[in-house]
Amino acid sequence: MTEFDLVIRGGTIIDGSGSEGFTGDVAVTGGKIAEVGTVNGKGKREIDAAGAVVAPGFVDIHTHYDGQATWDSYLQPTSWHGVTTVIMGNCGVGFAPAQPADHQRLIQLMEGVEDIPGVALTEGLSWDWETFPEFLDALEKNPHDVDFAAQVPHAALRVRAMGNRAAAHEIATEEEVAMMAKLAAEAIEAGAIGFSTSRTLNHKSVTGELTPSYRAGVEELVAIARAIGETGAGVLQLVSDLPVKEEAEFELVTKMLEASGRPMSLSLAQGGPDPDKYRSILAFITEMNEQGHTLRGQAAARAIGIIQGLECTLHPFMLNPVWKELSHLPVPEQAAKMADPGVKARMLAAQTDEKDPNLIGGALIDLYSHMVYLADPPDYEPDLKTQSLENRAIAEGRTPEDIAYDILVSDEGRGKIYAPLLNYGHGNLDGVREMLTHPHTIPGLSDGGAHVGTICDGSFPTTLLQYWARDRSHGKIDLPFVIARQARGTAEAVGLLDRGLLQPGYKADINIIDMDALHLYRPSVRYDLPAGGRRLLQRADGYRHTFVSGVETYHDGEATGELPGKLVRGAQTV
Repeated sequence: MTEFDLVIRGGTIIDGSGSEGFTGDVAVTGGKIAEVGTVNGKGKREIDAAGAVVAPGFVDIHTHYDGQATWDSYLQPTSWHGVTTVIMGNCGVGFAPAQPADHQRLIQLMEGVEDIPGVALTEGLSWDWETFPEFLDALEKNPHDVDFAAQVPHAALRVRAMGNRAAAHEIATEEEVAMMAKLAAEAIEAGAIGFSTSRTLNHKSVTGELTPSYRAGVEELVAIARAIGETGAGVLQLVSDLPVKEEAEFELVTKMLEASGRPMSLSLAQGGPDPDKYRSILAFITEMNEQGHTLRGQAAARAIGIIQGLECTLHPFMLNPVWKELSHLPVPEQAAKMADPGVKARMLAAQTDEKDPNLIGGALIDLYSHMVYLADPPDYEPDLKTQSLENRAIAEGRTPEDIAYDILVSDEGRGKIYAPLLNYGHGNLDGVREMLTHPHTIPGLSDGGAHVGTICDGSFPTTLLQYWARDRSHGKIDLPFVIARQARGTAEAVGLLDRGLLQPGYKADINIIDMDALHLYRPSVRYDLPAGGRRLLQRADGYRHTFVSGVETYHDGEATGELPGKLVRGAQTV
C-alpha cells in the first residue's frame, strides 16, 4: 500500500529557511508537504533525486502577466525558471478597474510602459470585467501552470475616477481621491494582493504621455494607503526616480507606511548620475525597519539592460531611412538584403543620431560604450573595456555602427546586442551583490511578461542559481541564501506564508534542480502572442522537475500539460 502521493528521495534538500542543505526525502500528500527527512512510507510516485537539489518553488513578486494570464494558461518564460507563484499588477499599470471608454488608453499605457504589443493586447483581452473584483473572477476561470496573484494598479484607478484628467496629470479632487481609496480597498477585500504605483519618468504610454500616476499628489497616495491599511490586508509597491528625487520620495514613502501600517517594497537599482546613490536608499530602508515599519527593496539579479536586434523593438538603425525601406519585410529577408555591401554602405552613410525618446531605451540605441554582442550562452557581466562596441571599434579600426550592423545581420537577422544599463555603474555587478545580500531586500524586478521586445529577465531566478551561487569567479552568494530569498523571502513579502518552505504543512511547490546541468540560453524571439505578436523568450536546462501543489508542471524544461495553478486571493497562512 502507498502512504503518500509523491516521495522525492535522496536529494540535497535546501528547504528555503536559509539553513544548509542535507540529504533526505520529501513526501507529499494532498498538495502539501507531509514529511521531510527520512521517509519510510511509499509513494504512488517516487523520484530519485540523488545528485540534485530539492528546493521550494520560487515566488516572483514583480511580473506583468495581467494581459497574458487572461488568454494563456502558460505564464512563460517565468514558469520555465522554477517559479511556481507570480505577482502581477506591478508599476501601477493594469487593466482593472476599466470602463469600456478607457480600454484603449490602458492598452496604450501598457504598450508604452511595459513594451507589450498593443495589437496583441487588443486581440487578446476579453474585457469581460469592469471592476477589479470582476477582473479577478475572469482570471479565475482559466487554469494555469503557476499560481498567481494580482495587485490593483494606480493608473487604472486614476483613469476610472478622473477620466481624461488623470492622463493630464491634474490633482484629484477630494471626491476623486475618496473614490480611488474606496475602489482600492474593495479590490483588497476581493483578493488583490496589494496596490502598486509608479512615479518614474521612464513610464510613458506609446503616445509619449507620462503614466497617469506620475504626478499624483501625496494626499492622494496617503489616502489610498490609509484605506488599504483599514482593511488589515494587502501590500504596497512603488517604482520611482528615487536617485533623483530622493528627499521628497522618502517623505512620501514614510507617510504611506505610517498611514497604512502595511508592508511596502521599493524598486531598487544602481543608476543615475551617482552610481553609488543606491546606498542611501538602502540606508533609508534600514532606518524605516528600525522604526518598526516593514519596507523592502526589490533588487534585480543582474544588470537591467536592453536587448537590441532586427527582431526587437529597438536597434541602432530603427530610424534610418534606408532601413525603413526594408522594415516591412520579414526579418530574414531584411537581413538578406542588408548583407549586400551596397545596402550596408547606403545605410551607414544615412545613419544619424536621431532617437525616439518615447520608447523605454529609445534614447540609448547608440550607447556603444555599453553595448556588447549577446553571445550564446549570454555573458551578463561583460568586460566593457574589451567587449563594448565602442572599444572593439577602436581596436579593430572600424566604427561602432559598422560592428553593430554586422551583429544585427548575423544568423539570418537573429543577432542581438545587449546593453547593461542600470546596476552597471562601475562596469560590474558588485553593486548588485550588495543589494541582493542586504538584510532588507528581496529578489524582484524580473518584469516577466513585459518588455517583450527589449528585455527578457524572467530568467532572474536561474541567474541567481547558476551565476551567483555557482559560476561567478568572485563574490559568490551561498545557494541556501539565494533559495531562501527567492522562495521564502519573496513569499513573506507579499503575505503568502503557506509556501516557500519545504516543511510539513506547507504547499508542495517543489523544484528538483541539477545544479551541474543548469544552463541559461540566449533569449530568442517567438511570434506567438495574439495577432502574431512577438516576444523574447529564454530557456534553461537543469530543472528536472517542477511541482505546483504536488502536481508536476514541468519535466526537463517541458510542460507536462498539467495546470494546477490558481488565482491566489490575498494573504495565505499555513
